[in-house]
Amino acid sequence: MLKGRLPNTDEDLASRPGSAAADDRRGPEKSPVRPLDTPAQVGNEDPQARGRPFSPKPPPPRPRLERALSLDEKGWRKRRFRTSREDLATRNGPSPSGGSLQDEAPGTATRGGSPPCLSTSLQEIPTTRRALGSGGPSSLGNCLSGMISTSLDLLHRDGASAGSTPRLASLLPPRPLPAMDWNVASDALRTANKVDLDHADRQLRWQARPFRAHSSLRPGRPPSPLARDDCSLHSARSAVSLLAPVRTKDVRSRSYLEGSLLASGALMGADELARYFPDRNVALFVATWNMQGQKELPPNLDELLLPAEADFAQDLYVVGVQEGCSDRREWETRLQETLGPHYVMLYSAAHGALYMSVLIRRDLIWFCSEVESSTVTTRIVSQIKTKGALGVSFTFFGTSLLFITSHFTSGDGKVGERLVDYSKTVQGLALPKNVPDTSPYRSDAADVTSRFDGVFWFGDFNFRLSGGRAAVEAILKQDPGASVQELLQHDQLTREMKRGSIFKGFQEPDIHFLPSYKFDVGKDSYDTTSKQRTPSYTDRVMYRSRHRDDICPVKYSSCPGIRTSDHRPVYGLFRVRVRPGRDNIPLAAGKFDRELYLIGIKRRISREIQRQQALKSQHSSAICTVS
Repeated sequence: MLKGRLPNTDEDLASRPGSAAADDRRGPEKSPVRPLDTPAQVGNEDPQARGRPFSPKPPPPRPRLERALSLDEKGWRKRRFRTSREDLATRNGPSPSGGSLQDEAPGTATRGGSPPCLSTSLQEIPTTRRALGSGGPSSLGNCLSGMISTSLDLLHRDGASAGSTPRLASLLPPRPLPAMDWNVASDALRTANKVDLDHADRQLRWQARPFRAHSSLRPGRPPSPLARDDCSLHSARSAVSLLAPVRTKDVRSRSYLEGSLLASGALMGADELARYFPDRNVALFVATWNMQGQKELPPNLDELLLPAEADFAQDLYVVGVQEGCSDRREWETRLQETLGPHYVMLYSAAHGALYMSVLIRRDLIWFCSEVESSTVTTRIVSQIKTKGALGVSFTFFGTSLLFITSHFTSGDGKVGERLVDYSKTVQGLALPKNVPDTSPYRSDAADVTSRFDGVFWFGDFNFRLSGGRAAVEAILKQDPGASVQELLQHDQLTREMKRGSIFKGFQEPDIHFLPSYKFDVGKDSYDTTSKQRTPSYTDRVMYRSRHRDDICPVKYSSCPGIRTSDHRPVYGLFRVRVRPGRDNIPLAAGKFDRELYLIGIKRRISREIQRQQALKSQHSSAICTVS
């Protein structure tokens, strides 16, 4: 009764050695596994089944025993990411969709084709054999288990007969797997279904991913090839690159050092400027402080360099010191330590007791020209360098900048000498030297401030408040808001600037702080010694722009909390407009003070360790008493 067969079935299977049909012809005693379509032995309890004819069906297609490549492995063969379900479980805890397929889609109709990610590794294939003739309707899980068990036995018998490792390719039919029911409670299918349920959510999260305003991933520029990663929420969040992609054709066509202003990929050109400064404005910090030659430095410089009014740190820091401390290197180390590893010392110079330090964000050092400096001594005896000027200049992209710190002649009535100091400085500073002038037709050989796009002049100018100590103190006792404007009416520098005798073309931000000179060291009281010096605005910051509105003052204030000198530091925050430049200028090429950078990092680490140890010892020494 088992002689019936389908047409062309045996012929097709006979051509494959080791197939199920070939083994059936050798006899049932040679096959350890009963064919899938052979009915179970019918007992006496079912007499009608004994006379019912039976037509054998073709064997089901063999399952794919290879390990199929998932979407993650196809896109990132060399990377290992957590799946979206693992990432969501870590972030959000148990998800309501974490059940099996029976819980998520009950009663779902049978669909054609295999579910996604059905193929798994050989270790995940169940090997439990189940009899197809067990009670109740046969489920797809039983059928799949029997198919896999049969194929594993055939694979084992093939390898034993051939005497070598079996080849998986011989068991791969060109036909897809049969239609499967979605309500199968299988571990492998349950995991695959979870990934698919999260796919739409991951797409929405990817589309809503924010971009940084100053990054290169703005509209009109191609995204970075590392920015797309659909493997999981964690990888999509961490694989975003803010570096602009560099095309091969752009690298081939780049023309460095040819002086092209609009060339694609020019180091100082418009493209690079737009990448780092879309609004073409750089944040600048300028400070001046007469340290009175004190060896003791403030324990903390955060109030000076990182004022609480500023939400963000600045791009460029320039600090000028008059009557600086004896250990200049220690002062520069403290600056580097305070600003941290995000900043590097681009340049530092000294002229006697005059110090100037220029620190810049470390990713901007490539867009600076060579830094040049020049000095002027205003004393009659040139060997005495307590009074004079120090100038530092460089070009940032296409904007030339000049910074001057000065210490003019002191004395209430020596206004004329201070005017002479100004004239000597303007005529004596020999800048620029090798870096070309950005607008030579606007330059004046007799005025160094006319040769640069932006000029910042700051220092201890020693201009006083006229009228005497008693009159100034009477004004200070009034309302602080109104007293400042009244004090400035007695300011010598304001009067001379209105006359045009000093700082021609310069401006000063509005003053809203009390006089920065002269205090008792360590106190907030003005001079109580026998000299009874008049409180004055001696420390100032001036600026001049070649192009109108290129420099915008943001904040102008002093640091009343730093009391180690008889002067209070004065600082200004500015926004400076930057223009694209050319590559045919002497470039700094990333040069900075590497030794100082490493010392500053070590200082920060050691101070943090000391702070933690102090907190730990303080906590351990606390005594709890119960009364």
